[in-house]
Amino acid sequence: MRPSHALLAVLVAAVWGVNFVVIEIGLDHFPPLLFSALRFLVAAVPAVFLVGRPKAAWKWIAGVGLALGVAKFGLVFVGMDAGMPAGLTSLVLQIQAVFTALFAFLLLGERPARVGLVGMAVALAGIGVAAVDEGTSGPLGAFALIIAAAACWGVSNVLTRRAAPDDALNFMIWVSTVPVLPLLALSLLLEGPSRDLEALDALDLPGAGALLFVAWGATVFGFGAWGWLLRRHPASTVAPFSLLVPVFGMSSAALFLGEPVSPLRWWAAVLLVGGVALASFGGRDRRAGRGKSSADEADEAAGNAGRPVHGAGGPVDEAGGTAGPGRMPGLAGKAN
Repeated sequence: MRPSHALLAVLVAAVWGVNFVVIEIGLDHFPPLLFSALRFLVAAVPAVFLVGRPKAAWKWIAGVGLALGVAKFGLVFVGMDAGMPAGLTSLVLQIQAVFTALFAFLLLGERPARVGLVGMAVALAGIGVAAVDEGTSGPLGAFALIIAAAACWGVSNVLTRRAAPDDALNFMIWVSTVPVLPLLALSLLLEGPSRDLEALDALDLPGAGALLFVAWGATVFGFGAWGWLLRRHPASTVAPFSLLVPVFGMSSAALFLGEPVSPLRWWAAVLLVGGVALASFGGRDRRAGRGKSSADEADEAAGNAGRPVHGAGGPVDEAGGTAGPGRMPGLAGKAN
C-alpha cells in the first residue's frame, strides 16, 4: 500500500473513532432515534441522486437497511443516550466480529480455524472485563444495548456478504434510504412529536455540525474512502486499519469529553482488540478453504495487481468492521 493510501486508511479510522464523540455531542441536541433518522436522511439526500441506480437487489438493500440502520444504529444511539460512554462504545462494538463469525457459521457454513476460535474466546473475555468495569461505573442496561447492536451489525454483515455489492458507496447510500421512515416512526411513537419538534426548533450550529459530521464525514466520506481502498488493495491489507477505530474512539473521548480510562478498561481494550484481530485474520478452517475456483484465483491475482477485487468493496461502519464478502469472517461478515 502506498504511504498516501495508508494515511487515508488511518484518516478513515480516525474519523470513525472521533465520530462516537460527535454522536455524544449530537445527543445533547436530538432525541436518539430522531438523530439516527436524520443522520441517514442527510447521508442519503442528495447523494442518492448522484450515485446512480442501485447495483444490488432491493431485498439486500432493505435487509441491510433494517438490520444496520434501524436495529444497529437505533440501539447504539439509544444506548449512548442511556449513559454508555462514547469511548467504551467504540470498543465494545468490536465484538461484532465474533457475532459475524457466529452467524456466518450458522447461515453460510463458514467454519473458522482454531486460531479464530481462540480469538473469539479472548474477545469475549475482553467484553467480560469491560462489563465488570462498566458495572462499577455506569448502567449495565446501556452496555447490554451496545452488545445487542453489535449482534445486529453481525446480521447485517452476513446479509451484505450475500449481497456482494460491487460498489460500496452506491450500496451504502441506497441502504441509507431504508432506515429513515422506520426510525422517524419509532421516534414519533417512543420519543413523541413534541420532543422531536422541540429539538428541530432549537437546532443550533453545534447540533447541525454534529449531524453533518456523522452523515457526510462518517458515512459518505468514510464508506466512500474505505470502499475506494478496498477496490485497489486486498481486503487483508486494508481491514487491519479498522482496529485503530477504538484507539481513536477511546483517546478522543478522553481528550474531548474527559471520559476516564480505568486500568480495567485498558485490559478490556487489549483483550478485545487482540481477540478480534485473531478472530478476523486467523483464517477459516482449512477444509473450508480448499478447492478455490478459478474466479477466486483470478480475483486474488487482480487484487495483487491493484485492480478491483470481487467482493472486496463491501461497506464498513464507523466502528470499523468490513461488510464485504472477503475471506475474513470476523471483519468481513459495514458501517459507524
